[in-house]
Amino acid sequence: MAQEVEQTPLEKVQTETERIGSIVDDLSKWKISGYIQGDLQIGQKDASFKVGATKADADQSVLNRFGIRRGRIKFANTELELGQVKGTAVFQLDITEKGVGFKDAYFTLTDPWGGWATLKAGVFDRPFGYEVSYSSSSRETPERSTGCITLFPDERDLGAMFVIQAPKGHVLNPFKLETGLFAGNGIKQETDNRKDWISHLSYKKTYDNIQWGLGGSLYLGGVYQGTNNVYEMSGKEFVAVNNAKVGEYSTRCYYGLDGQFLLNSGAGLTTLRAEMIAGKQPGALGDSKSPNASTLPTIDTYRRDFLSYNIYLIQDLGESKHSLVAKYDAYDPNTKLSGNEVGLGGSGKGDVKKYNVGFGYLYRMSNNFRLMAYYDMAFNEKTQNISGYNSNIKDNIFTLRLQYKF
Repeated sequence: MAQEVEQTPLEKVQTETERIGSIVDDLSKWKISGYIQGDLQIGQKDASFKVGATKADADQSVLNRFGIRRGRIKFANTELELGQVKGTAVFQLDITEKGVGFKDAYFTLTDPWGGWATLKAGVFDRPFGYEVSYSSSSRETPERSTGCITLFPDERDLGAMFVIQAPKGHVLNPFKLETGLFAGNGIKQETDNRKDWISHLSYKKTYDNIQWGLGGSLYLGGVYQGTNNVYEMSGKEFVAVNNAKVGEYSTRCYYGLDGQFLLNSGAGLTTLRAEMIAGKQPGALGDSKSPNASTLPTIDTYRRDFLSYNIYLIQDLGESKHSLVAKYDAYDPNTKLSGNEVGLGGSGKGDVKKYNVGFGYLYRMSNNFRLMAYYDMAFNEKTQNISGYNSNIKDNIFTLRLQYKF
């Protein structure tokens, strides 16, 4: 120890400064962002609230609930490196009074040679259509459309995909292909040996005051059959599928088209979006929701042809911070039946068509705060053959939301 040379005070300061600088450099690679949505919801007696507990006062004609709809915090490392390959890593939590859960956990790696291809793996938004991956912090309505919520619960899935797009300035840059394999079970753990294939090809073009885009999507997958009882439509009734077995898979196949049009004029920014999804959806007798559970299903399977579509119109009021919103969406889980045909031939609640008409108002108070007022009128197909569906269910909801984004 007698041979060691003690640092001078200046050298000690320089060493400590370098150490702190190294820590700051590491921390600067991480970006923290998020948003909080506080909701007041007022609804009719049969409304399905997104905040608050289950209805303990169902005998009331008007109900109200208050709560945090979404409390998101996202951590992103924007300078991930693997040799010459650069990428990002993202982890996002959802924190509300109901508990804590994760939403995103993925990384991306971009090829270093031309930047055409990016690998994305983990839990992230499914690459289908436009509405699924459109952020809840930017969306002009409180929730996504009925079809989107039913077909893509939680929007996200566990999987890996490639994003192929030419660099900016290249003639092919407007085209973007997202394609990959997914577990098909939402953000829940994988429960079977099958993988679903999802792809979305889009094109976007921007001019001085106009932007438009088109996209086409394909979903090819399957749903585990929990019993030997599998039914499909023949004419106007469900019939048993011959030789159906537990452990086999019913086809889950979607085709989607989406389009967006934005016009900036003296009246303000006008945004028009539309999307259509059709295909085959295996489900239960009582509903047609896609798999989203931590265990394999143990119920009978009903195969249906479905149709879902939505249209959004958002009009900014000139150069002000105010906007008006109108939305229509419909989800028909069984296109082979309608009206009083539903409830006959082995069909049930899972075959009832639903559609919504909504109107809203947005006030962008600042870069961080946004106020939303939205009234959603929910309608259902009427049938005399299912109890409670011989008239329209009373489930309209008004949402008043204050969002803080950071």
